[in-house]
Amino acid sequence: MKLIDHIRVIEDYPIEGISFKDISTLLKDPQAFREAIHEMVEVSKTFDFDLILAAEARGFIVGAPLAYAMGKGFVPIRKPGKLPFDVLRQSYELEYGTDFLEMHKDAIKKGDRVLIVDDLLATGGTSKAAIQMAESLGAVVAGCLYLVELCDLPGRKTLEGYQVESIVKYE
Repeated sequence: MKLIDHIRVIEDYPIEGISFKDISTLLKDPQAFREAIHEMVEVSKTFDFDLILAAEARGFIVGAPLAYAMGKGFVPIRKPGKLPFDVLRQSYELEYGTDFLEMHKDAIKKGDRVLIVDDLLATGGTSKAAIQMAESLGAVVAGCLYLVELCDLPGRKTLEGYQVESIVKYE
């Protein structure tokens, strides 16, 4: 099964010039969704990690089932104001703007090995923010894993020095 065939491309969304990769068409197909998680499980075996960190909302969609399938813990990274305890806050750049992410300060212990998981690697800003938060708490970032990678954007360059893997690549 070619997973790329199950991803809808929407031009000029959310702003002109952006080619949005919509995974909702993949998610609604049970075979495609199952295959996507299966392929992510296989690739995640190349990393040595204890916890999966994933940013809302689409990162949760692939990160939580991957953590479950691998028997690993899951740490949600949220938009500001969504977490009920003491948080770290980190700014990050999107393809089309700036935003902030938060994570509970007690979600990671010093020495934990974490895998950053998301649906899409574009500029790498979201993952870089997650890395900065994790490392500030003393975690070791084992690497980053994505369902989709936009290879013409600087995501890999932003994450230079970390192992980066992806399942579906848009060249």
